[in-house]
Amino acid sequence: MINTVTKAVFPVAGFGTRFLPATKSVPKEILPLVDRPLIQYAIDEARAAGIREFIFVTSRGKSALEDYFDAAPELEQALREGGKDALLDLLAQTNMPSGAVAYVRQQERRGLGHAVWCARHLIGDEPFAVILPDDVIDAEIPCLAQMVEAYAQVGGNMMATMEVPTDSVSSYGILDVDQSTGPTMAVRAMVEKPKPEVAPSNMAVIGRYILTPQVLRNLDDVEAGAGGEIQLTDAIAVEIAARGDVSGFRFEGRRFDCGTKPGFLQATVAFGLARPDLRDEFLAFLHSVTERDSGARARVAAG
Repeated sequence: MINTVTKAVFPVAGFGTRFLPATKSVPKEILPLVDRPLIQYAIDEARAAGIREFIFVTSRGKSALEDYFDAAPELEQALREGGKDALLDLLAQTNMPSGAVAYVRQQERRGLGHAVWCARHLIGDEPFAVILPDDVIDAEIPCLAQMVEAYAQVGGNMMATMEVPTDSVSSYGILDVDQSTGPTMAVRAMVEKPKPEVAPSNMAVIGRYILTPQVLRNLDDVEAGAGGEIQLTDAIAVEIAARGDVSGFRFEGRRFDCGTKPGFLQATVAFGLARPDLRDEFLAFLHSVTERDSGARARVAAG
């Protein structure tokens, strides 16, 4: 029998150095994508997949992240007195039930595997999801919900995957998979950030996982790997060799790497244009910018 996935781990202990100086005082996960912080997109995706317990692996300086999911009585009262019911409804989406959220500290930043390992006592002996908030996935059916449905059929360990350009494979964990016409693929092996010439494929691991507790036990023994960090993929690789119960899941949707500035800007444009209340004005602005830039390039080319 395959257990239901009800717990999710959110590793959010990083410095967010790519977004300095903004992240000097504001956690990267709180940076707004249009008008919702990155972490809200991750939480909403988890809720849609049936997650009921939310475990945040944090670090010093992340108090704003913890406050975000707390009640704001003064603000709520002001909105109520002002008759701003629509804003009250939006605010209610950020509230979490008492006891649903837990925070654990990653005292040393030793990689994703170590961050997930820090949550081991709260996970116990049941399967769990891992969501990386940097990876924002725009999908009709949320990515984790797609994975949970597939997981109910195959069990084991599952990683979201997508094809990436060959010259980008050294930035990802890459899978050696049995190609399949369906979304679920058996994983034969995986390697962290390989050089393009030795990569087994261009199927990259994306920041969504459903894992068994055995992966946590594997992390007890995993040594530092690529980048001198404890790699989650190394602990999953042990399962491939020992039990062969690891699959890749080719999700439907668009993924934005909001851990990079270009990815964050691309997501802002995509999500802004998807909003009926913003689209027309925003699209007109984008057209004006591109026309102006095209004209400037033409003048430069003409000499």
